[in-house]
Amino acid sequence: MIDRRTFITTGIAAGAALTAAPAFARTESGFTSHRPAKADRHFTSEAVEAEIKRVSAKIADPKLRWMFANCYPNTLDTTVKMGMVDGKLDSFVITGDIPCLWLRDSAAQVKPYLHLVRQDKELQRLFQGLIGRQARSVLIDPYANAFMEDPSAPTNLKWSLQDQTEMKPGVAERKWEIDSLCYFLRLSYEYWKEMGDKSPYDATWVEAAKAVIRTFREQQRKDGKGPYRFLRASNRPTETLMLDGYGAPSRPVGMIHCGFRPSDDSCVYPFFIPANFFAVTTLRELAVVASEALGDANLANDAKALADEVEKAIHQYGKTRLLDGSEVWAYEVDGFGNALFMDDANTPSLSSLAYLGCVDFADPLWRRTRDACWSENNPYFSKGKAVEGIGGPHVGLGQVWPMSLTMRALSSNDDATIRTCLKMLRDSDADTGFIHEAVDHDDPSKFTRDWFAWANGLFGEMIVHLADTRPQILKEVL
Repeated sequence: MIDRRTFITTGIAAGAALTAAPAFARTESGFTSHRPAKADRHFTSEAVEAEIKRVSAKIADPKLRWMFANCYPNTLDTTVKMGMVDGKLDSFVITGDIPCLWLRDSAAQVKPYLHLVRQDKELQRLFQGLIGRQARSVLIDPYANAFMEDPSAPTNLKWSLQDQTEMKPGVAERKWEIDSLCYFLRLSYEYWKEMGDKSPYDATWVEAAKAVIRTFREQQRKDGKGPYRFLRASNRPTETLMLDGYGAPSRPVGMIHCGFRPSDDSCVYPFFIPANFFAVTTLRELAVVASEALGDANLANDAKALADEVEKAIHQYGKTRLLDGSEVWAYEVDGFGNALFMDDANTPSLSSLAYLGCVDFADPLWRRTRDACWSENNPYFSKGKAVEGIGGPHVGLGQVWPMSLTMRALSSNDDATIRTCLKMLRDSDADTGFIHEAVDHDDPSKFTRDWFAWANGLFGEMIVHLADTRPQILKEVL
């Protein structure tokens, strides 16, 4: 078992180990495809294959074109397992080198294919099955972030075996992360808006949606600490929660308490602003699905009322000031007036709020916040000899997460910035053809996670976006 937190590898050998294909096809550009052989791919979509050809034809840089063709289908090629549960479709999507389903990762992993779902019935089945799997997972435990394929199996993640929390069968890890439930709502909403297909929104889905609202309300902690606590024996303080597993003190102000960030690192202050923003947005999206797909006014109204309450609290308590006096969104606060300013590469982050639809791209407060995140105001911004970007405490200082570069490009309207991000992404893969979790800012041949499907998919999503919105950039050899 590879521990996502500590595994470090170097060089092309690790990238080659990503796929077990017996042979690679030589492309016209001279690069060797690192996709599995067709017979070894877990899932095939004709629409995705056509999209690879369409977009690749617009990419002049040969290495960037090669990386796109490797990365864009990586989730389908390597992480999807289709099946049936009680007569209904089931899609189990692992995160990559860990054979478990993260609610966040799996939803983000399939997003790059959403615009193709009308063209391909197999993709429709994938989305239907994943919405169903996520709904059932939420009902196993809405406080869990990761799940086993077998819902009756205990965790086999070595770092979770001794956790002091209420571990249930089917749960792989029980770190309470607001965004886990948000991503379930986002996946459900985006599929509904794209397809108008009511089939995934059955009684199980409704119960899961109600569990999301109930859990968010519990974690407003208006009437005590709530039912969730988590302790882990570790030499890393970011792996556990202080004060007997309940986290740092807070004042109940209407926001939702969070135990862990999307990096799976514990929060310093319990009101994690990016995730609270994401909760507001996805609760309103839940209201849309409840109204349009189900005609359930009560569920829609509950979701909207909670969203309004959390949003009001964010605007009242969620800001801070930098040393120069400029006002920005805080990363975390406690309701007492204490605030932490930083940003982490994992989404939701302050840098990703516009991408997630939580703020407008032109909003001056967000743009000021984003720019501060990409500067020395952010203790986890790193600039080295080879690459610059945002990392986080999960891997350590001096480590840039390529995901932050992808998000920077997706959140920019400046061609020069986008070109710079593309070049750093192209040149930081250690010649593996894939996007890693983190790379050393001076030496990208030192990296973590050679198989990280979320990062690969987000990179592919960005390239598709550029092909459709700024094709002139892709016509250049970087």
